[in-house]
Amino acid sequence: MLKKKEQEMKDLDIIVYGATGFTGRLCAAYLAASQSSVKWAIAGRNADKLATVNRETGANVEIIIADSDDVAALEALTARTKVVLSTAGPFHRYGSNLVAACVKNASHYVDITGENFWVKGLIEKHHAEAAAKGVRIIPSCGFDSIPSDLGSFFAIQKTEAPIKRVESFHSYKGDASGGTLETIFSMPELDLGDDLTNPFLLNPDGTVTPEMEKASGDGFAIAAKPEVKGFAAPFIMAGANTRVVRRSAALLGLRQEPYGADFVYQEYSYHPTRWLAFKGLMGMATLGLVLFTPLRKLVRPLLKQPGDGPSEEERDNGWFDCKFILETEAGDKLVSAIHGKGDPGYKVTSKLVSECALCLVEDVDKLPGGSAYGGVLTSASGLGMALVERLSKAGVNFDAPRPA
Repeated sequence: MLKKKEQEMKDLDIIVYGATGFTGRLCAAYLAASQSSVKWAIAGRNADKLATVNRETGANVEIIIADSDDVAALEALTARTKVVLSTAGPFHRYGSNLVAACVKNASHYVDITGENFWVKGLIEKHHAEAAAKGVRIIPSCGFDSIPSDLGSFFAIQKTEAPIKRVESFHSYKGDASGGTLETIFSMPELDLGDDLTNPFLLNPDGTVTPEMEKASGDGFAIAAKPEVKGFAAPFIMAGANTRVVRRSAALLGLRQEPYGADFVYQEYSYHPTRWLAFKGLMGMATLGLVLFTPLRKLVRPLLKQPGDGPSEEERDNGWFDCKFILETEAGDKLVSAIHGKGDPGYKVTSKLVSECALCLVEDVDKLPGGSAYGGVLTSASGLGMALVERLSKAGVNFDAPRPA
């Protein structure tokens, strides 16, 4: 159990790790502009670049030097802070020592990873100890995977009836970040085996039924969805997001707050016409051809690199929208949504993960599961309605379910 005294002994509330990256800078700017009274710092491996972040964002906070391979420096860092907010990806390269230090020193942790295979490793290594200590390790707190995870959670909580199935449909304006592209292009070089295709990669043992297995495979077809007045096609982030939502359902079930028996979650991209859905499908096929052939080595240098990002105007002009179809165990269908302004890969992601970190500091008494709850969690299971309330005040809109 995380002792209150342990947290009170720490002299910092939040450390932004990886603050010199594009998204890390945005997080620093977000915290600097917030009305929060939290005491925070920025960290990374390059003092000069961190000083530039301080100057350009107006943060003027403490700078901490810690390389991702320097275990001693990471342990010193985590010994001082209540929460670590990390944007330093790819996380399978730069994140493992940091999470281990957080668990050792009882620091909560949030990040923006979409690397489920890495999160699986965190669960295997750290879930039991983090749970015993009441430490909340919460990966995937950016556009991967809060709209899917928290949007589903919110809709189900507001429905107040056992849910048989949820389908989500994503549309957005904005580009993938350089860090996200680096992660996507690095994955084919890893020996991931079944980790890429296992729908329940992140589920605890004993939380998957035969009925769930039959209905939870990844889909690649186009389908009309009259409930949301559009068409579904494959979605590039579904492979990451669906696993997170299924883990949320499982963890909440273990906490005696189940979504429903044999709960099924599926995810797609949203298109207003069948032709646009077909174009989306062809785009996915082309990406697959590039990623899993030698073409990826030719294409990767032409795309954004880690640290690269859009202009402020482009970030402001972006948006995201995620629609949900919920089917209750009684057979009723409802629709809901989560949506907001801003480029999802940068402006929205930095807002989401920053609010997650603030939630862990400022809303301690509202966190689900009680003060002793911990483990490798999700935004829904680890932050829940406390985060919904924060994001609602920060420009993220949650539309309550209504009959389809």
